[in-house]
Amino acid sequence: REKYDIPLDKLVFVYGGNLGKPQGIDFLIDCLKSQENNQSVFFLIVGDGTEYHKINDYVTESKPANVKLMQRLPKEDYDMVVGACDIGMICLDHRFTIPNFPSRLLGYMQARLPVLALTDAVTDMGKVITGGNFGWWCESNSTEEVNNIIKEIENLELEILGKNAYQY
Repeated sequence: REKYDIPLDKLVFVYGGNLGKPQGIDFLIDCLKSQENNQSVFFLIVGDGTEYHKINDYVTESKPANVKLMQRLPKEDYDMVVGACDIGMICLDHRFTIPNFPSRLLGYMQARLPVLALTDAVTDMGKVITGGNFGWWCESNSTEEVNNIIKEIENLELEILGKNAYQY
């Protein structure tokens, strides 16, 4: 965390991967905005793609204290950063009509991270995550629901969920 200036005393959510239209970046930005005053959490966004500029514009203009945006890292560095975070995030646009199961889920599980998935209702990823007891799911169209989940997460012991992810 020190190498990349990530706070040591906050609950760190990491989103890593493509930042494109299928990931529902506008919703992700809405979620980040809704958490701007939450001093106990930090969001690390790592990646690039066609919608990178939207998050970059938000971070540059709003200067949220609890969000850091980084472009793609070499795989070894990326894996180290993910391993230093507390919760992996997956975002998919809620309008998907064909099931999608992003492979980055496996990277989070390998790093023993619980997972917060904000996706469409068609994918069964949410059922896998909640059924395996290693994270949370909600449809990617309600920042209020995301905020409620984050409030719940702040009061939990995450190590057990991370072990569950790895074992699953």
